[in-house]
Amino acid sequence: MIHGGDIYTDGIFKGKELLDFSSNINPLGVPKGFKNNIDEALNNVTRYPDIKYREVLKSLSNYTGILKKNFVMGNGAAEIIDLVISNFKSILIVVPSFVEYEINAKKWRCHIEYSKLQDNMNFDYEDIENKLDAVEALIIGNPNNPNGNIIDKAKFQTIIEICEAKGKIIIIDEAFIEFTGSIKNSFIDKIEGNRSIFIIRAITKFFAMPGVRFGYGISSNEELLNNIRKKQNPWNINCFAELAVKYSLADEEYIKRSLQWIEEERKFFISGLNEIRCIEKTFKSFSNFVLCKLKNIDEEKLYKYCLGNGIIIRKAGDFRGLDNSYVRFAVKDRNSNKRLIKVLRDVSS
Repeated sequence: MIHGGDIYTDGIFKGKELLDFSSNINPLGVPKGFKNNIDEALNNVTRYPDIKYREVLKSLSNYTGILKKNFVMGNGAAEIIDLVISNFKSILIVVPSFVEYEINAKKWRCHIEYSKLQDNMNFDYEDIENKLDAVEALIIGNPNNPNGNIIDKAKFQTIIEICEAKGKIIIIDEAFIEFTGSIKNSFIDKIEGNRSIFIIRAITKFFAMPGVRFGYGISSNEELLNNIRKKQNPWNINCFAELAVKYSLADEEYIKRSLQWIEEERKFFISGLNEIRCIEKTFKSFSNFVLCKLKNIDEEKLYKYCLGNGIIIRKAGDFRGLDNSYVRFAVKDRNSNKRLIKVLRDVSS
């Protein structure tokens, strides 16, 4: 299993300059707030970070409006996903979804139940509710990867109430939440007063810094937060991640431009994909990627054709519940989006 953005495996992409539509990172690049203050981190490399990370917690609190005591921080969202799952003996995973959920659950020898998305890639809330009794926790994406749909908060309320009453945990992965353009789509307003909710976020996608490695969890469940902290090594956040959080989350101009970009390009991109003859269906997305079902061509043939034209796409057949008729495209800048659409038109002709 390799992730969509693997550009390092020997022999696969060596010596090629490729346009990567498999990696769903903000094409606006690193925020200026971080780049313009990079010397601050360089000056700090000769000493240990603050072991209590007071400035980082202050920045997170200012950005989210959540009290500093309700955060746990990790070396990317991957660490947070791994450690929160480690607390449970059984878990319900909504699929298709980010493959790391299942990988980590198996690593910690969890009993796994699955709830499949409906054919239109909407969540099956009734099925989730019916399967809660068999597990200690639920993990779900908001927006979900690979299809980009968001949770209907009204329909999800019953699930929250059940989990609150029965002491179960709902892990909500909001790594892509900023791309939805509205804080109302987040469950961050449910943190206070709901011990069952644990939200995961990162600066990886929206702030275009996967290499920095910073993620964080949010919950009012002090016991769960402390259980995660006990499993972490000290100084797991380096000085560059500290700086990234401090300046990027406060870069209002970058956030504004990013939201304008995704609103315009997602609409343009989906409109173009809907006209491609080899695409049977594009699924509604609130994120910066689009899942498509193919016709008259499978993922491998399309992948090879695109690769021959200097473009990498994400084959989606390895997501549980999907097959080789699905692919996922990231939303890029206008010129890049036009280039991919032209290649897809050519393969369809």
